[in-house]
Amino acid sequence: MNNQNIFNEIRSKIDIVDLIGEYVPLIQRGRNFFGVCPFHDDTNPSMSVSREKQIYKCFSCGASGNIFTFVRDYEHIDMKEAINILAKKAGVTVLNNTINKKTSKFDKFYEIYDLANKFYQNNINTKAGQKAKEYLQNRGIGEDVIKEFEIGLSLDNMDSLTKILLQKGYDALTLDKVGLSSNNHDLFINRIMVPIQDASGRTVAFSGRIYNKKSDHKYVNTKETEIFKKGMILYNYHRAKEYARRDKYLIIMEGYMDVFRASSVNIKNVVAIMGTALTYEQADLIKHTSNNVYLCLDGDNPGQKAMISVGEQLEKIGINVKVIGLSDDEDPDSYILKYGADQFKELINKAIGFNDFKLSYLKKGINFNSDEEVLQYVNSVIREASTINDEIRQEIILKKLAKETNLSYNTLEKRLGEYQKDAKTKINKKMELAKPSNVCEKKKLTQYDKAAYGMLYGMVSNKKYLDEFKNAALYFVDAPYRYLLTEIEYYYKKYTTIEIADFYTYLMDKEDILELFKNIVSYIDNDIINDEAINDFMKVIKDYNVRLEINRLKDLMKNTYDELEKAKILEKIKLLRIGE
Repeated sequence: MNNQNIFNEIRSKIDIVDLIGEYVPLIQRGRNFFGVCPFHDDTNPSMSVSREKQIYKCFSCGASGNIFTFVRDYEHIDMKEAINILAKKAGVTVLNNTINKKTSKFDKFYEIYDLANKFYQNNINTKAGQKAKEYLQNRGIGEDVIKEFEIGLSLDNMDSLTKILLQKGYDALTLDKVGLSSNNHDLFINRIMVPIQDASGRTVAFSGRIYNKKSDHKYVNTKETEIFKKGMILYNYHRAKEYARRDKYLIIMEGYMDVFRASSVNIKNVVAIMGTALTYEQADLIKHTSNNVYLCLDGDNPGQKAMISVGEQLEKIGINVKVIGLSDDEDPDSYILKYGADQFKELINKAIGFNDFKLSYLKKGINFNSDEEVLQYVNSVIREASTINDEIRQEIILKKLAKETNLSYNTLEKRLGEYQKDAKTKINKKMELAKPSNVCEKKKLTQYDKAAYGMLYGMVSNKKYLDEFKNAALYFVDAPYRYLLTEIEYYYKKYTTIEIADFYTYLMDKEDILELFKNIVSYIDNDIINDEAINDFMKVIKDYNVRLEINRLKDLMKNTYDELEKAKILEKIKLLRIGE
């Protein structure tokens, strides 16, 4: 890898425990620190972070690496971006970050969207964009927001963008495939264009809003493509994530106008789900950003229902949820316009716990003169109370419920016990039926693989083990092991010593070898590497090589008809078996 010394300097200036601690809470146990692994659905802290070695590894899913791999994988960005982020953090200037950017078959799609985004932004800043800007300004969207969110304009012309992209060398079939053109005509015509970016900040779609005439279609959105899956995107995530980590919480709103308005009053830790449902992938992005979420969806009934659904989904993955309450006819955009930034910030400060919100929602519209509605309400509240792991909180809820309904506390407590017993039975049945997830399943290793892993780890830990392996004239049969050995030899030749954390960086543009090295680090416990263990590993490797050679000679003998030649082969087999 180019610039290895620069990368090593960056790595030396950023302590991995401090860095990962900014993303995941860590607890010290002995020499190492432990936290919940962010790279799989982890419930118990299974990721170990070593300050001594400046690496992390997960004992469940096998994820491992240094500061660069952590930021890359956590942020869903490429290595070049991760290096730039960490260089800035370390105060190190990287003049020529020549690490090879990972190529993708979709690079052309991203290029097209980047050009389209620039084209639309340019349009809104021309004479043709004057009315669109006036429309936005009348809605309280000023120049700073237009620039921050890269808002643009598609022209009142059937083929303005298509013509430019065809001239750039992109074919009509590709333009149709990415959802920007059809039959050589633009799909977005005379609309205010809002670019939608993925987690890395690459434009992957657009939402086009009509602004100066009536239309049956107020919004036109990009169709789902190979680079745009609506359920995997949170609007404004790539901008909001750093603010959310700084502020220790993330605010979820419904649409991009809400995000514009919040940002205009300097509330930057905001994303939009662009609808009312939350997918697993979106929830995972949120979990990677903050364990504290404030929901601020629309105040109408659909918005309240969505708040319940989204909040319950987030609670299932261990996120603390609060709710910012809006009145029935308000959304964040209209509320801030009407009451101002200070009052909205006061609402944030007064956000209520998710359980309190749910209980309040359950009570809404109940006719306490109807026995049937009261029974339904009582059962809903007790069912909700049964999910709360706090006896004092449960008692408070039941006492309030008893007062509201004129039912005895003992009756309600008995019903609570029934719900808890039923819930426990269901959980046990689910656990019996559940099959172990293969997400974190490690490759089953043979004795030879285990020895090869141990030997290669030993070589990286201490050059003398590399020398012993070479002096014993041993070799690895499997090509991946040989390739890694070659890289270890080269690294020693160039740098004389190996720091595991730096070796990760060196292998960054050699993905297959890096993946093998990560598996080795994850599998091997450093404490078992000593002279005795290395001797055992070399014996296993030697025996394996001998067995392979004997099998090769036996196959050769089967196809040999010369008796003298057969005798020679048999002699070789005999010598191999006695260790000569």
